[in-house]
Amino acid sequence: MAQLSDRLQRLAPSATLAMSQKSSEMKAQGIDVINMSVGEPDFNTPDHIKEAAKKAVDDNFSRYSPVPGYPDLRKAIVAKLKNENGLDYTVNEVLVSNGAKQSVCNTVMALVNDGEEVIIPAPYWVSYPQMVKLAGGVPVIVEAGFDQNFKMTPEQLEAAITPKTRMIILCSPSNPTGSVYSKAELEALSEVIKKHEDLFVLADEIYEHINYIGHHESIAQFPGMKERSIIVNGVSKAYAMTGWRIGYIAAPEWIVKGCNKLQGQYTSGPCSVSQKAAEFAYISSQECVEQMREAFERRRDLIVKLAKDIPGLEVNVPEGAFYLFPKCSSFFGKKSGDTVINNSSDFAMYLLETAHVATVGGDAFGDPECFRMSYATSDENIIEAMRRIKEALAKLA
Repeated sequence: MAQLSDRLQRLAPSATLAMSQKSSEMKAQGIDVINMSVGEPDFNTPDHIKEAAKKAVDDNFSRYSPVPGYPDLRKAIVAKLKNENGLDYTVNEVLVSNGAKQSVCNTVMALVNDGEEVIIPAPYWVSYPQMVKLAGGVPVIVEAGFDQNFKMTPEQLEAAITPKTRMIILCSPSNPTGSVYSKAELEALSEVIKKHEDLFVLADEIYEHINYIGHHESIAQFPGMKERSIIVNGVSKAYAMTGWRIGYIAAPEWIVKGCNKLQGQYTSGPCSVSQKAAEFAYISSQECVEQMREAFERRRDLIVKLAKDIPGLEVNVPEGAFYLFPKCSSFFGKKSGDTVINNSSDFAMYLLETAHVATVGGDAFGDPECFRMSYATSDENIIEAMRRIKEALAKLA
C-alpha cells in the first residue's frame, strides 16, 4: 500500500488548528461557538501599517525579494533590537522569514543533527517537539508545572543536559502559559548554558510586547550569550499582523547564513508587500502596540477573576501573552450523562460540545493537567464564555 514518508509519520497534527477547525465546523452548522482556541489578536492591523502596504503595492514591490528579506526591513529590525533590547546586531545577523514559525523551524533544521537532543520545558508550544522530530532530533521534555509557575529551573536544565544536547528552546512570554522569565531567572539559566560547549538557546520572543510586568528581558543580553542565542521574533502578535507572515531571527552570522541557505531552497524571501508593512510597523509610532497591550492586560484581569470564581479550577496569574492555562485535573473521572472526563482533551471536547466554547487540552502542550484558553477576544466574549464554562462544569459529578 502506498504510504506517506516516515518523516511525516513521526509528526502529530496541530491540536490548536484541529480545535479551531472543529469550532468553525460547528459555527457553519449555526451553533454559537466562542473560539478561545487560537492564539491570534482580535484587533485589526493598525491603519498606518495598512497604508504602508497599499503604498508598497502602488510602488510596485511585487517582485521576488532577497532570500533574507529586504535590507531596509533588516535595518529596521537591527534598530529595534538596539533601541528596545540594548542588543547590537548587524544586518547580516538578521534573516526575515515567512512568519516566526518558519524562523523557529529554520533554526532547528539548520543546527540539529539526527539523534541530537533539544531541551524543551513543558508546557510548550505544540510545534516545538514536532519541529525537532522533523529535523531528526530528539525532544527532551523538562516538566515545569503549575506549582513552579510553568518555568524551568537552572537545576532542572543542568540535570537534562547530556553530551548529545544541542539546543534549548525557551519561550518568554510563554505560549501556552503566559509565564515570563525575569532577568535573574534568565541569567541563572544562561550560567548553566555557558558551562557547556556548543550548546545554543532558541529564544522565542514573539510575545515580547504583550507583557504585564514591565520591560521584556532577552537571554542574549548576558556576557557570552549573544554567540549562543538565536532570537526569534516578528510582527504578528505585537502589531496584530498574523496573516502577513513576517518573522525573523537575530543570531550569529554563520547561523543566519545556514538558515539563509535552507530558506533559499524551500521558500525564498518572504512576501514583498508584507515586508514593507513590517518595516513601517517598526519605524513608525509604537503607540498602537501599547494600546493593544493595555487591552490584553484588562482582559487578563477579567478572565483570571472569572476563572478563579469557578469551583474546581486552579488558576495562576499570567504575566504576558494572551493565554490562561488553568489546572482542570480535579474534573478527571467526573461525568455528565454518558460523557466521562478522563483527561484534558476530553475536558476541552466537553467544553466545546456542552458549553460551545473552544479551548485546547493541555496534553498537546505537554501538560495533561491543564487546558489553554486564549483571551484575545472581546470582554463580552470572555464574560459569556466563562459563564458557559461555569455552568457546564457544574453539571459534572
